[in-house]
Amino acid sequence: MTDIDFDQAVEDFWQASQGGAFPVQWQDTFDRETAYRICLAMIERRSAIGDAQAGWKVGLTAKAIREQQGATEPVFAVLYDSGRWQSGVSHPYSDLMRPGWENELCLTMGVTLKGPGVTEDQVKAAVATIAPALEIIEQRPPPGKGSGFLSGADNGQQRSFIVGTETAYDASIHDLGKASVEVFVDGKFEEKAFGIEVMESSPLSSIVWLTEGLSRFGHELTAGSVVMTGSFTKQYRFEGPVEVEARFEPFGTVTASFT
Repeated sequence: MTDIDFDQAVEDFWQASQGGAFPVQWQDTFDRETAYRICLAMIERRSAIGDAQAGWKVGLTAKAIREQQGATEPVFAVLYDSGRWQSGVSHPYSDLMRPGWENELCLTMGVTLKGPGVTEDQVKAAVATIAPALEIIEQRPPPGKGSGFLSGADNGQQRSFIVGTETAYDASIHDLGKASVEVFVDGKFEEKAFGIEVMESSPLSSIVWLTEGLSRFGHELTAGSVVMTGSFTKQYRFEGPVEVEARFEPFGTVTASFT
């Protein structure tokens, strides 16, 4: 870990999450491990105010997003109960900070997985349900003041995750690498992409990667947790009101409007 005042860094990011100033003073200080440890330290603090952990997100899984963000590898962060919204939600645009969204599948775990060494076959046996989903992200540092490690400490840009109807997962019929999404913005078709864009393989590979990453910090992927497995597409950003629709084949549709 970088030689910093870790407790002070945690406090600064906690205050920022509660509406305080974003701690840009740490911009050139963190390494990746420190950023993860700050992010994970928030789980207990959020729980103490009644906001329990819902699961995990895996980000930067698609080559298009890594190129867009100048990143070289995926990242993980935390999902909280307060951030779970249902498909069809209408939310004030003015409540968001430099927002965007990603088009993903949300998987619910039926069995606990503990790394290292988890295999894709184990993941297939552990997944219970799949839902079409959108992740809402925010770019919270002031323009020009951000960095990848700051975003990691700030929970990987996570604001909320919007989920549609769940489908029971059946590995014998559901090939997640062949799943597709069609993205519509204000009713206009934007693009079609496939699950193979996630980890250049499948959203299941995100789960394998996540269990490995969590094991380095003494965490496991528990039964009942949800996982946002990473976007099929680039990250979409919006600068005003917008209506979003993502049609996932064969898992259904998820919609949201920001007014």
